[in-house]
Amino acid sequence: MSNPVAATAIGPMVLAAVEQYEPVRRRLVDDDMASSFLPAGLRAFIRTMRWPVARGLLIQATERLGPGLWANLTCRKRYIGDKLTQALPNIDAVVILGAGLDTKGYRLARHSAIPVFEVDLPVNIERKRSVVRRALGTVPDSVHLVPVDFERDDLAAELAKHGHVAAHRTFFVWEGVTQYLSADGVGATFEFLRSAAPGSRLAFTYVRSDFIDGTNRYGAQSLYRRFRVRSQLWQFGLQPDGVAAFAEPYGWQLIEQAGPDYLIEHYVSPSGRNLTASQVEWTAFAEKR
Repeated sequence: MSNPVAATAIGPMVLAAVEQYEPVRRRLVDDDMASSFLPAGLRAFIRTMRWPVARGLLIQATERLGPGLWANLTCRKRYIGDKLTQALPNIDAVVILGAGLDTKGYRLARHSAIPVFEVDLPVNIERKRSVVRRALGTVPDSVHLVPVDFERDDLAAELAKHGHVAAHRTFFVWEGVTQYLSADGVGATFEFLRSAAPGSRLAFTYVRSDFIDGTNRYGAQSLYRRFRVRSQLWQFGLQPDGVAAFAEPYGWQLIEQAGPDYLIEHYVSPSGRNLTASQVEWTAFAEKR
C-alpha cells in the first residue's frame, strides 16, 4: 500500500480478527467478518492466533508500541457499535467517515436495510470494493461506497451524489481518522457536520493534543516516535476537557466520552482480562441539537 495513511486501515482490523479467538465472555469486540476482510497473508497469520500463547505474544508486542493500545483499539469499536445499536430506532442513515476495512455496514446489512455510506480516500474505497466482492460476492444494496479526500473534496456534495439525504437523522462514525488530518481538515469536516439534521449522532475518536505536541507521552514513546517523529502522520489533537467547547459551535452537544477509565470499567474488567487502557486516544459521543 503506497499511501501511508491508507495503510493504517489494516491494523485495527487485525486486532478485531484476533479477538474472535477469545472465548465470548473474554472477547473485547465481536466481529465475525474481520478476518475475511483482510489480505490472504494476514488471514493466514490470524489463523495462528487460535493458540492463547500466540495471542499473548501479539498483545505484548502491541503493548510495547503503546501501553493500553490493544484495549483502546478493540474497545473503541465495541463502544461505537454499542452506541450505533442503541440509536438505530431513531436514525435514518449511517455515515462512516474513514471507513477503512471496517465491517459495521456489512454486519448491519444482515438485519437492517438502513442506508450506510462508507466514506474514505479513493485508494481505500477501491480496495474496500474489491475486498467486499471477494468476501461476500457483492456489495449489499444498503451500503454505498463514497470516495473522498477529506482535505480537498466537498463532503456533502459527494454524499448527496451517492444518495445521502441531508435531512435524514444520521449516525456519523469518525473512527481513527482525526489525528491524521490537519486542523483545517478537521474543521472542514465539522463544518459539514454543522448541517446534520437535529437528532443525528456522532461518535469520533481523537488523540490527546498534549501527546501530539510531546508534552506528555503517556509511556508510549515508541508510538510517539512512529507517528510524530518518523512519519509525522499524526497532526491533530484535542484535550478531553476541551471537546465539548470544540463541538458546540458546530451545533453538537457532547453526551459522554469513553476514555481509559470508561473502557476498563465497561469492557476490560467484565472480561476478566489483565489489560490496561491508554490515555493517548479517547472516543467522544455527541448529539446534534
